[in-house]
Amino acid sequence: MAEQISRRSFLKGGLATAAGLAASGIPVASASAGPDEGKQLATLLDIRKCIGCEACVEACSEVNFEKYPDPQKPFPKMYPNRVPVEDWSEKKDVNDRLTPYNWLFIQHAEVEIEGEETELTIPRRCMHCVNPPCVKLCPWGAAKQLENGISRIDSDICLGGSKCRKVCPWHIPQRQTGTGLYLDFMPSMAGNGVMYKCDRCYNRIADGELPACIEACPEDVQTIGPRDEIIKKAYALADEINGYIYG
Repeated sequence: MAEQISRRSFLKGGLATAAGLAASGIPVASASAGPDEGKQLATLLDIRKCIGCEACVEACSEVNFEKYPDPQKPFPKMYPNRVPVEDWSEKKDVNDRLTPYNWLFIQHAEVEIEGEETELTIPRRCMHCVNPPCVKLCPWGAAKQLENGISRIDSDICLGGSKCRKVCPWHIPQRQTGTGLYLDFMPSMAGNGVMYKCDRCYNRIADGELPACIEACPEDVQTIGPRDEIIKKAYALADEINGYIYG
């Protein structure tokens, strides 16, 4: 269901208008060095162009299918029983929110511009922050920031404790119970699964390919490139259309 937002609150909240754009940063920073501006990547999303066709959602699922969890059942009983079971294995087709099997969804929002209601469709996924709290605060080091700045969760290390989701401003990572290291480590006392989120198709980028969602989009909503160049494009486009930048 579309979210009802006034133009004033919409802009105050930091999102773009129908004539605006959103720029989400994908910077670079290794654990031992500061940001290297020469290696930074960023993604520009021009939400004026998004028609909500969900081609990006389908492409993300098709390309990342092999990364999805295959949980073992029945799930171990947790002691103490304070970490809830989160099982999406029977709901793999859910695509209107983030799940361990769906790393990108289309948000629908209704905004009022000069007295007229307009619906926006906005691709929502991990923002790959400049200083990602999920990486900085993961107690097990399972969340990592690659040299090109992409943040990803290593499913071979993650214990599913969900600290990453608690500290994420958008609560992006999602847990699947019954998979991961905790089954061999402490199946009744560890984190109860593995956390999953968009990894920006890091393996495709490493091979010189585009992220699946960008390649599949028929409207060229997203553009990825060196961060300094993308930021310049974002500001130039904002000036051209009298739009707004978020991110």
